[in-house]
Amino acid sequence: MNTNIIKFHNDNIETSKGTGSISTLTFDVDVTIEPNNSDNPMAPTHRVFARSPRGKLIECGGVWKKQNQETGADYFTLSIRDYGFNANLGKAAGQDEDSVQAVIPWGPERKEAA
Repeated sequence: MNTNIIKFHNDNIETSKGTGSISTLTFDVDVTIEPNNSDNPMAPTHRVFARSPRGKLIECGGVWKKQNQETGADYFTLSIRDYGFNANLGKAAGQDEDSVQAVIPWGPERKEAA
């Protein structure tokens, strides 16, 4: 499996399950993504699960649907809580399928020393 890719079961990401792998210099996890059925508009659209070192499946993050303020286009973000990891999901390079999403990391702005 390619790393930093989420493969959803169909093109309707908002309601689809997915699996993938996220690798950085500090962690390397296989993830399972399950739709989260909630009436709370602030809730994530999906729950993110990974295996603990002992092999237990634990919830470790979420996926949220956002809207670009300039264009109005919808997009998704992903977070892994324990690592403070945040990323956008977007069409993977060289992929024709909307169900294949690249994990594009971003982080908080670094503050320069005064």
